[in-house]
Amino acid sequence: MANLEILHFEQLKSEVQAQYLKNNNPSNDQISKWKGIDIIYFQEDLRKLAKGNISEKSFYTYFKTSPVTKIPRIDMLNILSIYAGYASWYDFKKCHLFENEILSENEEEASETGQSEQKNDDITTISPPIEKIDQNEVYQTQKTVDLQNNNNVNQDVKENEVVFDTYDTSEQNTFFSFVKKHVWIGISSVLVVIVGLLGFSDQIFAKEFTYSFIDEDRNSRINADLDVRILKENESPIIFTIKPNAQFKYPTKSKKLVMVVSSPYYKTDTIRRNLETAPLNENIVLKPNDNAIMLYYYSKSPKTLKDKRASLNYLISDQALIYQVFDNEFYGVETMDKSRYITLVTLPSTSLENLEVIDTKIDKNGKIVMIKFKIASDEKKK
Repeated sequence: MANLEILHFEQLKSEVQAQYLKNNNPSNDQISKWKGIDIIYFQEDLRKLAKGNISEKSFYTYFKTSPVTKIPRIDMLNILSIYAGYASWYDFKKCHLFENEILSENEEEASETGQSEQKNDDITTISPPIEKIDQNEVYQTQKTVDLQNNNNVNQDVKENEVVFDTYDTSEQNTFFSFVKKHVWIGISSVLVVIVGLLGFSDQIFAKEFTYSFIDEDRNSRINADLDVRILKENESPIIFTIKPNAQFKYPTKSKKLVMVVSSPYYKTDTIRRNLETAPLNENIVLKPNDNAIMLYYYSKSPKTLKDKRASLNYLISDQALIYQVFDNEFYGVETMDKSRYITLVTLPSTSLENLEVIDTKIDKNGKIVMIKFKIASDEKKK
């Protein structure tokens, strides 16, 4: 019998889940995977449709585990059955009878009793016991009264003095008003402090980490622009641009840090730190991108035209992809072959002073197979 009850309850859980999904969109269609705000919204829907509620503890006990090893109390079963569209737990089981299953009338009475207890669980009335009166005692009492001397002339009458004490409640009311007022002030102050802590928790509890970027070959700060990307799980990267010779300051209360540092003239590096043990100040060493530096160097080198062309011809693959980027209102990209690029960067021109290598790639033989660059002076003209 207990196993059938558990099977019926699993059926009821499925119908409760289906009922909630009709008008709501939880984070997961499976009720066993609901948590946090999903449970709160479900409790609200339960109160609205079934005029009842289940605690979060009960939800975790009976809905987060499948199959369950025991079923809830009859009042909770009635609430869930009403939510699913049935009159009671008994009515639900009657509509889902297994083969050879018979419901007894006692179960119906228990279900109705559970509903009654649920509706009246806030009111408990206890009648005082009625004592049985002994008739002989009453007769003896009456006889005693009759035998008394009722001659009022010969009897002394004592009047009981009844004193009614009164007291002024104004002092007590004033005291309670004073306490009530200051309790509310105290509660309001605590709430203000909590809201302030929540609003400025990032600034209050965050630690600031400072990073300096060092050229591995020169052992000095990098005199070039750097891009720093902060990577967070399930979030888009946060990008910072670091000016030449500048430090990167990053306040955070996270326990881990993943940042990608890149530059046209330095090899991209991914930095991972455990911020619980990491120092607040640190030097990050970057390896120069020799190919990009050489391209930049040969474009401005005082060498003869012949020597520069020979050096670039040796460095660049014959199949290299070369792009010139135009970053202006007529944004575009122009491709060129190796010969044209060498001619462009070796002929004497003031525009080469603003040449910037954006990116390069090399193959396994050390040849440059991709160059992406732009010239600032060209952008101004266009």
